[in-house]
Amino acid sequence: MEDRGKSLALIGAGALLGSVTATVALLKLFPSRGSTLDEATKLNGKAAPAPEGNTCVKDDTYEMDPADLLKDEIVSEQLTRNIQFFGFDAQQKVTTSYVVVIGLGGVGSHAASMLLRSGVGRLLLVDFDQVSLSSLNRHAVATRIDVGTPKALCLKKHFSLIYPECQIDAKVMLYDTSSEEEILSGDPDFVLDCIDNIDTKVALLAACVRRGLKVLSATGAGARADPTRIRVADLRESTNDPLSRSVRQRLRRDHGIEGGIPVVFSLEKPKAKLLPFKGPNGDEENPSDYQVVPGFRVRIIPVLGTIPAIFGQIMASYVVTKLADFQVQMEPIVNFDMDHYRVLHQRLIEHEELIYGTSTQVQVDVEEVMYVAKELWHGRSARDQTAKEVGRGMWRSVNELMFVRWDISKPASASNLILLKFTEADEHESTTLEDIKQNEPEFFTRVTSTLKRAELDFGL
Repeated sequence: MEDRGKSLALIGAGALLGSVTATVALLKLFPSRGSTLDEATKLNGKAAPAPEGNTCVKDDTYEMDPADLLKDEIVSEQLTRNIQFFGFDAQQKVTTSYVVVIGLGGVGSHAASMLLRSGVGRLLLVDFDQVSLSSLNRHAVATRIDVGTPKALCLKKHFSLIYPECQIDAKVMLYDTSSEEEILSGDPDFVLDCIDNIDTKVALLAACVRRGLKVLSATGAGARADPTRIRVADLRESTNDPLSRSVRQRLRRDHGIEGGIPVVFSLEKPKAKLLPFKGPNGDEENPSDYQVVPGFRVRIIPVLGTIPAIFGQIMASYVVTKLADFQVQMEPIVNFDMDHYRVLHQRLIEHEELIYGTSTQVQVDVEEVMYVAKELWHGRSARDQTAKEVGRGMWRSVNELMFVRWDISKPASASNLILLKFTEADEHESTTLEDIKQNEPEFFTRVTSTLKRAELDFGL
């Protein structure tokens, strides 16, 4: 305990001096706490056995109850920026959580890395594959020394140097129906699907839905270059992505799942296709003849390493904020253009003139109408916020939508406009807020909470 106190004081001194090298030098004065498997085996005078087949490795050299992690001075200092951002109690929720990451390539390795750095107290890392030389352009931590090492064990080794207090299980195995129970048992707080095989991805997502587990899925990150087009939305809204489309069709056909699964995807159309497969003699051959695992891709898709990394970072951010109960409003997928917003604005003006005899109480312009329609109501009726109309269907839906005042006694401002279908608007204006509050309390609460956002955003 005395050494730990000295260590923390010296780390703080190094930070105050503003010298990274000074802090590192001071840290070297104190022994590492269970840094790696290699160090542990050196201390015991034994060599670690090489993993064979389906392997689960759990490092017991240093283990702490996740509920006690933030009581540790070193851990709390390492996570101090997160604690300042979320607050202590919210960070404690993150630190006591258990997250499963399946698929540890370009997307999964970055997602797992930031979950670790964000203080998640327990991680299960699953992948059957090994680090390859060509994967180093997108992997979060792997080096040339790690080539040929199982990805799960590679991450575990590096992670133990970053946050040794985290309880990390590494399973070198393929996810399928036979391994479902081993991988998904234990009541994880979140599952990250970073698999790029359709059959396996569909099976995993269906299992998570069946088990009632929270899951976030990554779609195709290859052959893309524009990071500004990456979004998080319901699977039903990922209309531009070929992998999403295939997964969506299979889930609906084989499992009766229409949506309700959040996915990270890109609105950008792929810039390249799978490259033709060439055998040892250089001639094009049937890639299925070379599959080690049936159903897994052998042909290569070009990948700009930054994009899967950003996918993984977004996944980690999404999960960590959910674990902390920190409210983040993801940008909605609304396929309206400025002409649609002009139509909604003009429709509001005409309605105000018809009902109230004047439009002087309209306190929004076209850009504010765009904010209200897109950010608050996601381009859909406030009475039905499910993603039924997507793509061009959303364009057509604007033909039956209009803005009306939520509270008729207040002006038509950004914090008092509700988007409804024509028939719903007529019904709304024939009733009172008190009736809605009494007869539809959930709807009343949801609308008032949504409009409160506009008050905060506009400083009203």
